[in-house]
Amino acid sequence: MPRILAIDYGTKRTGLAVTDPLQIIASGLETVATAELIPYLENYLNTEEVETIVIGEPFYPDGNPAQLAGTIRELAGKLQKRFPNVRVALQDERFTSEDAKAIILQSGIKKKKRREKALVDKISAVLILQDFLGHR
Repeated sequence: MPRILAIDYGTKRTGLAVTDPLQIIASGLETVATAELIPYLENYLNTEEVETIVIGEPFYPDGNPAQLAGTIRELAGKLQKRFPNVRVALQDERFTSEDAKAIILQSGIKKKKRREKALVDKISAVLILQDFLGHR
């Protein structure tokens, strides 16, 4: 069974998460420089079977689209063109960064490691993927 891959897109870094082949467990995959996202995905999709790419869609708490929303929709279109055999879906990502920071804090990870923004991005991608799995 193919995997589902999630993207927490950022202007500098992008967090990635992926399911196991049975699509039950979401795990952090990597945090990549956003400029390297497409080459990373090309490589990953050449080695792993992925049926869906889920991209976190940013909204403000009041439900209005956040500033990056247009960029995210452009990315979704670009990925759909580049990978026509893979479904591209958007998932509301409100509060995922705050939730990721809380999870990191509660996990007991040392203070120095908690400051790593790449870890927040990766955990945010896991949360986006978990939400997607819970809503399908």
